[in-house]
Amino acid sequence: MSIETLRRWARDGRVRSTRTRGGQRLVPLVEITRVLARRRRERVRAPRPATSARNRFEGIVTRVERDRVAAVVEVLAGPHRLVSLMTAEAATELGLKVGDRATCVVKATNVVVEVARERRVAS
Repeated sequence: MSIETLRRWARDGRVRSTRTRGGQRLVPLVEITRVLARRRRERVRAPRPATSARNRFEGIVTRVERDRVAAVVEVLAGPHRLVSLMTAEAATELGLKVGDRATCVVKATNVVVEVARERRVAS
């Protein structure tokens, strides 16, 4: 879980936190354990759609930018940052906003991997 998530949870009252004299936020481990256990229980109860896609990244929406036609939605899923481009209408229908939990489903039929070749320096 990211620092950003902990800040948001503390601000929203989802976890109890205190501040040091220097202003650092302290969140007791028992608070984090409590919230994570609740999230696991909710995840187990939530119905999972049948799909052929196997790459699922559960995370937190960190950015939603809309114009009249398109929307850019960014999700932080562990160490992964996923960005989706969708219609503004789809983003509105989903009710996406920063802080929401979301699952990004990635289905690729073609994946290209490139590596840098060793460059030889002419002498």
